[in-house]
Amino acid sequence: MERAREASRAAARGRATARDTAPVPPAAPGPGGTLTLAAAPIGRPQDASPRLAAALAAAPVVAAEDTHRVRRLASALGVRMTGRVISYWDEVEAARVPPLLAELTAGRDVLLITDAGMPGVSDPGYRLVAAAAAAGIRVTVLPGPSAVTAALAVSGLPSDRFCFEGFPPRGKDGRARRFAELAGEPRTLVFFESRYRLAATLAALASSFGPGRSAVVCRELTKTHEEVRRGTLAELAAWAQTGPLGEITIVVAGAPPRRADPEQAAPEAAAAVAGREREGVPRKAAIAEVARELGLRKREVYDAVLRYGADAPDESGR
Repeated sequence: MERAREASRAAARGRATARDTAPVPPAAPGPGGTLTLAAAPIGRPQDASPRLAAALAAAPVVAAEDTHRVRRLASALGVRMTGRVISYWDEVEAARVPPLLAELTAGRDVLLITDAGMPGVSDPGYRLVAAAAAAGIRVTVLPGPSAVTAALAVSGLPSDRFCFEGFPPRGKDGRARRFAELAGEPRTLVFFESRYRLAATLAALASSFGPGRSAVVCRELTKTHEEVRRGTLAELAAWAQTGPLGEITIVVAGAPPRRADPEQAAPEAAAAVAGREREGVPRKAAIAEVARELGLRKREVYDAVLRYGADAPDESGR
């Protein structure tokens, strides 16, 4: 079930067009219903707020990622939903927007809820919110649980600045390119990942970010078998070979501060690469290692090697 839902989300993201990502044009507020984005518990129904229970009971229209799940949630909360419940998941999202917008325009409130967490955050919702905003429909939020902020808070990694990257690309080459782009990101990074690809993703992160980068894997947050595993990326990649189960969130420490200006560090970088090459390390691998150690980009180290070459001092300074 989890793998099918994530595959569907990835396919839907791949079909997004430039129009999907264009800024929403401003619109003057007009008459109509209210679109409410409701955060659903990420594990235990008891984490739902009284406001969510009241909204489920009162909403004329409930658009749910999984209609069976939302009914189970309502039952667990002791709520009887009196409104119409329709499905709203990735594969049908585009088709559902026009009729839901018509409901809102006609003055009926719509409650949008996903399986877990907040609609629009690696879940369906963005298109409806964009369309409602463009039409001048009031959009509000019913806050609640979030796997992103829960994992960030429990990780113990810096949380004053962070970025959420959603699910990494599924393919090996796509992952490598994405992680290479993020290797120098100084903010803490948060990813979602399927348990089926966890080991491969952690290994790819270790390769791009360096095996010693600190990270935390959060599994089944708020549920009975919750686990928070801390370590280096290399250690976590080895642990993931055991095949941990459940919903996964990965939190990775940001890149360390750059040690020096690239121009000033160039002789040291060239010397360090030359030293590794004398030890039999291929140049490409040596450049990657030195870049991580000195907090430089690989291109900056490569340029230093081309510039100084044999004229670079050895690592003792001679």
